[in-house]
Amino acid sequence: MAVLLGACGTTAKQTGGGYYLDDGPPEGAPSSFEDVPDAQPKQEPLRSSTLKPYTALGMRFVPMTRLEPYRAQGRASWYGRRYHGRVTASGEAYDMLAMTAAHPILPIPSYARVTHLRNGRTVIVRVNDRGPFHSERVIDLSYAAAAKLDLVREGSAQVEVELIIPAQYSVSAIPKGIRLQLGAFQTMDNALSSVSRLKSTAPWLADQLSIRSENGLHKVIAGPYATPEEAKVIADRIERTVAIQPILSQSPDP
Repeated sequence: MAVLLGACGTTAKQTGGGYYLDDGPPEGAPSSFEDVPDAQPKQEPLRSSTLKPYTALGMRFVPMTRLEPYRAQGRASWYGRRYHGRVTASGEAYDMLAMTAAHPILPIPSYARVTHLRNGRTVIVRVNDRGPFHSERVIDLSYAAAAKLDLVREGSAQVEVELIIPAQYSVSAIPKGIRLQLGAFQTMDNALSSVSRLKSTAPWLADQLSIRSENGLHKVIAGPYATPEEAKVIADRIERTVAIQPILSQSPDP
């Protein structure tokens, strides 16, 4: 098996303006990664050598051997300049400016949607490496992916990781369209509490909820929905279930 990056569970830390173990961005890196395109899911043959059970740092891992539904929450960390150019478990060179990630059990290669649970940002990455080997961490992101999620400075953050099955994925599946705003809060903690209450009282709504932060407010959003009629049906059900009157937004990014 190729060198397993992320084995040390590296986390970015800043002390006196420098990154832990010199693991910051390379010279000439863009100041913003907002416009860096996500990885585009496509069908690829799985690398057989990465699908066998293995042990790392005293822990045993059993990789998935096929693409099937997977979703997990935990902390994401990132690795950067310290590993740039090294061989990944896929046999490819690690590129810290590409939208990639290391995962202990997801098939290699595969694609995953990663959502930062504190700010609602989402990226799609190509999993091409193994790691992190730490009980509290679920994924190691490339520098570019971490920067796009805005978790570089904090070093790690709570995320949700969802495997994408290319045969079921299309550009139209990317969240766009009509949404319902269910609340706007000045603190992220209050927004998260609102989401928790909604999931408890309306569990059928759980997979449709997200938080969007803008203009100093943290908005609890449901959707997207394809048509105003579909959104109206959901809005009526929400109002009956949890006594909230949703605000309809036809903007792709409410």
